[in-house]
Amino acid sequence: MARPPPTPLFVLRGSGAPINTLHFSCQEPSSALLFSGSGKGAIHVWNLHTRRAERVLEGHGGSSIVWVNTIGSKETLISQARDKRLCTWNLSEGRSDVTQSIFTGSVGFCQGSVMEMHPQRWLLAYPAEDMEELVELPSGVPVCSLKPDAKLGMLMCVKLWQPDGGCGPMLLAGYEDGSLALWDVAQRQILSRLTTHPEPLLCLDFDPVGLRGVSGSAERAVSSWVLDGQQNLQLRDTVELVNPGISQLRLRMDRRILASAGWDHRIRLFSWKKLKPLAVLQYHTDTALCVTFSDHKDSRLGLMAAGSKDQRISIWSVYNDS
Repeated sequence: MARPPPTPLFVLRGSGAPINTLHFSCQEPSSALLFSGSGKGAIHVWNLHTRRAERVLEGHGGSSIVWVNTIGSKETLISQARDKRLCTWNLSEGRSDVTQSIFTGSVGFCQGSVMEMHPQRWLLAYPAEDMEELVELPSGVPVCSLKPDAKLGMLMCVKLWQPDGGCGPMLLAGYEDGSLALWDVAQRQILSRLTTHPEPLLCLDFDPVGLRGVSGSAERAVSSWVLDGQQNLQLRDTVELVNPGISQLRLRMDRRILASAGWDHRIRLFSWKKLKPLAVLQYHTDTALCVTFSDHKDSRLGLMAAGSKDQRISIWSVYNDS
């Protein structure tokens, strides 16, 4: 007898707009939260125990939220929107205060990337006009600007990572012409570039331990690539999909599961080791715009969340140790 199709653990409703971005904060299981950013400029803070929004933040004048993330704890939030601003928020003790606002000049859909460099110090990369900007947080001090060749087109996605061996931070950047570039932030130069897709490169994720990454575009394929010992990007495998269009790719913290959010409304799960398809989750009724995994310390509590143009957030438990 065929197994019934998997269903979400529960669904969060009430955003009133497409869900563009999601971010978990579950380091304290007793107060696990999910942040969501909507197409109408609202950031909902969802309590995963009550399954309700604790509060709604409005700081971008109704402009579509592109990205949300926390730094240090759930009390410091970063939000990026199409009003050309990136804000940091103080959410401690019930506050909802914007403590810093950075003008980006970008109205695109490229999400920022943040990485902890030292205790209580983070490096933030975000899209600006015709370049990538990097700043230190929480000080907001500019670090550098990375200006690519104009032939690469618009910046579509970025990912910061820190190599082993004392090297400085690196930035992976995907561009409108379908190419992927590896930037040395300290040297302000591209070390390697690889054409991964014939269409604009819409999303990527990277495993800094295995030096292996994946990217997606409007075509019906997920591309896998690696970084060799000479810092050269090399194309590896391509996984063909049934339908075209990938909004987001996310690798789980344990580097076992990869999830994709598709234009065909579906969330697909792959084994990270060989990119073997594991499951297709069919719940949403419109384009799946984002997918992410929780940061629970206990992997048995791990969750996955998916957001869609249908204005709903589905919460799943998939391939946990339990």
